[in-house]
Amino acid sequence: MDWTEICITVEARDVDRAGDIAQMVVPYGIYMEDYSHLEEEAMEIAHIDLIDEELLKKDRTKGVVHVYISPEENPAEAVSFLRERYQAEGIAHEITTASCAEEDWINNWKKYFKPIPVGERLLIRPTWEEYDGSAGDDRVVLSLDPGLAFGTGTHETTRLCMQLLEEYVQPGQSMLDVGCGSGILSVAALLLGAGSAVGVDIDELAVKTARENAALNQVEDRFTAVCGDLTDKVTGQYDIVAANIVADVIIRLTKDIERFLKPGALYLMSGIIDTREEEVLAAIAPRFELVARREEKGWIALAARLK
Repeated sequence: MDWTEICITVEARDVDRAGDIAQMVVPYGIYMEDYSHLEEEAMEIAHIDLIDEELLKKDRTKGVVHVYISPEENPAEAVSFLRERYQAEGIAHEITTASCAEEDWINNWKKYFKPIPVGERLLIRPTWEEYDGSAGDDRVVLSLDPGLAFGTGTHETTRLCMQLLEEYVQPGQSMLDVGCGSGILSVAALLLGAGSAVGVDIDELAVKTARENAALNQVEDRFTAVCGDLTDKVTGQYDIVAANIVADVIIRLTKDIERFLKPGALYLMSGIIDTREEEVLAAIAPRFELVARREEKGWIALAARLK
């Protein structure tokens, strides 16, 4: 099967940041086009001032990040992840895909998305796959149709957060899921015994998908989905607040998150690449005590409580 090429066009000034975020999707198969300093770099690197006419015609105001997704991976989730992260970082962007029609790759990856055990108690079952109980009959099965929303459980950031939920969710607790994507974390918490969950996402498609996944798992009566930017449409206080986003947004969210936390509440943070962990820890250190840390393939998830 063909690979999927994802092309992300951004302003030239944002190309390095856009590339850093794109690198989160895959540890391989990425390159960047940036012609904003073409003449200077040609002289500095190649020591020539004669540049091909086609290169000179390139748009100097834009940069393009190219990401390549293998047939076994989920390009729909990768695109959703990138859109969500670029919106959160305020990076204007245009994303296109190549190698096969969009309606094909949206469905082609599904053949590789099989039931996935997560932690000790959970199992994610794609709605188009049967599950025979081979991973253990005592697992809680979360049925999922992610569509184009981020969150299938295949990405380390989501799995790490689910493992922390499995460890800390108590019966009857309330949860706020900031940047809920497919709703996978909210649904997981409810299936693990939480009494209610509110999921908020800036993407209307994600909000719609989250509601549908709550209904699939028969927890829609305990789930509320809100379309908004971080917590701007959220009210109330919660026993658990989860943010599976990126380091910069977690740092920004932390400044105002206390008003949404009940006494003794748990603050779960995921989507943190290891090179940004110290910055997140510094941001939470004045008011939070770290109670758990999980790591997988360069991704970090943290759990903290107010001091």
